[in-house]
Amino acid sequence: MAATLLLRLVGPQQSWGVGSRFDERETQPEPTKSGVIGIVAAALGRPREASIDDLAALRVAVRTDRPGRIEQDFHTVLQVALAPRADGKSGGVNPNPVVTRRAYLADAAFTVALEGDADLLREIDAALRVPRFPLFIGRRGFPPSVPIAFPDRAPYGPALREGDAEAVLRGAPLLLVIDPTQSLRLSVECALEVADVVLADQPDAGATFAARRFRARGLRYAFVDPRELPGPTVAGA
Repeated sequence: MAATLLLRLVGPQQSWGVGSRFDERETQPEPTKSGVIGIVAAALGRPREASIDDLAALRVAVRTDRPGRIEQDFHTVLQVALAPRADGKSGGVNPNPVVTRRAYLADAAFTVALEGDADLLREIDAALRVPRFPLFIGRRGFPPSVPIAFPDRAPYGPALREGDAEAVLRGAPLLLVIDPTQSLRLSVECALEVADVVLADQPDAGATFAARRFRARGLRYAFVDPRELPGPTVAGA
């Protein structure tokens, strides 16, 4: 029987980039696998140079309880390094400030499922409750507004459950008031040949976060009626 651990990612701001690293930073509409694994690694106290192969092998699924909205902020960056010169010497730094535009999700909320080895999931759950490093939701400076560890007592728990990630998300309780007229989207990790979308957010085997090496991961979409889920009173129900 598969084992699945529930997490919650809720905050006024969160950002989940995949490929952009320069002056234009996008965000995906939901947490990426690389971002979720980064949170778990921080909770476990693993440095960026440590292996994450065991974490990368976990299957990740996300339920969008509140999609939020995409906003954009602006940063001024000084001393940006210029490309090397043709002779190979340093290009120095840009004497002018560079304005960067960085997208983020405002007021979004997600329930995340990690499927894999039960012993590893128990270790992760314990670490999320007493994390070794500070936890952020997609960008340093974006702390969660509630603990990432899922409530482990009634009426919401347990956090660790039997079943695969999709099945657990289809029965996981709501933690906030939801519009009953809006179906909740599930993004479930799947094989590339049956994927609805492909993201380059799967940590590569043998790579560390410091190496920034990622490969393709498939996602399949499904939907669930919030009125079928346990949890707080649903708005308008």
